[in-house]
Amino acid sequence: MEKQQAPSKSWSIYSRSEITSKYEISGRVGSGAYSDVYKARRRSDSVMVALKEVHDYQSAFREIEALETLKNSPNIVVLHEYFWSEDEGAVLVLEYLPTDLAAVVKSAANKDGIISVGEVKRWIDQILRGVDSCHRNSIVHRDLKPSNLLISSDGVLKIADFGQARILIAPQFTGNSHTYNQFDEQLSSDPAPEVDPTVDSSQFIQEHAEQLHREKYILEPVDNMRTNDFTNDIDEESVTHDGAASCVATCTTSDLEDPFQQSCYSYESEVVGIDGNGSLTSCVGTRWFRAPELLYGSTSYGLEIDLWSLGCIFAELFSLEPIFPGNSDIDQLGRIFSILGNLTEEVWPGCVQLPDYKIISFGKVEKPIGLEACLGNRSSDEVLVVKKLLCFDPVSRATAVELLNGKYLNEEPFPVPLSELRIPCKDDEDSSVEWNDYNKDFGSDSDFDEFGSSHLTTTENGFSIRFS
Repeated sequence: MEKQQAPSKSWSIYSRSEITSKYEISGRVGSGAYSDVYKARRRSDSVMVALKEVHDYQSAFREIEALETLKNSPNIVVLHEYFWSEDEGAVLVLEYLPTDLAAVVKSAANKDGIISVGEVKRWIDQILRGVDSCHRNSIVHRDLKPSNLLISSDGVLKIADFGQARILIAPQFTGNSHTYNQFDEQLSSDPAPEVDPTVDSSQFIQEHAEQLHREKYILEPVDNMRTNDFTNDIDEESVTHDGAASCVATCTTSDLEDPFQQSCYSYESEVVGIDGNGSLTSCVGTRWFRAPELLYGSTSYGLEIDLWSLGCIFAELFSLEPIFPGNSDIDQLGRIFSILGNLTEEVWPGCVQLPDYKIISFGKVEKPIGLEACLGNRSSDEVLVVKKLLCFDPVSRATAVELLNGKYLNEEPFPVPLSELRIPCKDDEDSSVEWNDYNKDFGSDSDFDEFGSSHLTTTENGFSIRFS
């Protein structure tokens, strides 16, 4: 039986008549540093929805923009409508999806210790289709992880939580077709415009479209020049996902008190991390799934950071445990190097130009563990899929469409039908069981003691920290 929480005065959503008149709120089901998620029933037709109350101005608009751009993608969570209020933040009305990929992995680990090859392939196929939709529309998600891959009761997987997503501009192809150099306009330092509470959200967005344009990335694909805009209202009646077959959901509901969202890598850090030239920030995403270029402070990255995250997710599907569960950014790099070997010019030409490469160094890993050992019970084709994604050089990472068209998904055993997927019910799970330290307190990223001995020296760049 679902646990419900009584309304609190601090939960402003209960006092917003424009929402409560349309939706019967049953309780809060998720919470992060800048948002709260509630389960609700739409009064007009009794369809269950998720109400995501976003307390950060830019994060709300980024999520609205991304979801409107992707609204026809079957593996992206559906945004039905949204509300805007001057003092109470935005409320997004999304599909309600009852579980996520993290629960699938946890259930398999607790029961028979394996997910069948056909099931794994169906999950991977759906994830790749969702990511391909994002990347075809030049959207980098920046926080892909199992708990952001939500699943309906009939097995449809959808990517959610686009609060850290960005739309990129001006692609410059280097190496292969999915590498982009980003150029961003500086975020406006002006305060958020005042909102007349009598004006509806679509009119508000239209009136401030120019300012919102300054706060987003617009990418123009080479084969189809376009500009994404979200000034048009959502046509609620055009949404075809309602109905009895849809157990619809959203947004990191698996972690009521997500330590990642409360860490220095929350959206707040992202805003602070944008420099005077409007560069991207490296403080995005959940650490365990964060690409090496981000860990080394890069602000010139592209869609490839999502591809590294996919490699971590797929490895977890295969092994039923996270492949790089770092306790800090330094520990995260150490775990990556222990498996893949050191990051050098030989494996990634130009890596020495990463902002923190000359500041933080590691002793040589003489005998890396290797992905084969980490995925010892999996086939060579499965290991190869992970290898194609967990490449130090972003240019070398396989794109979603390349993997969709590749050997792994197109040879027997084929992906099983959705009806054959085993889908756990999160409400029935033993909440007392800890899983893979997802809910642990990671502590400060500056805590080097857990990693091992270190040596600090001064350099022409300021200082260098070497870990052994």
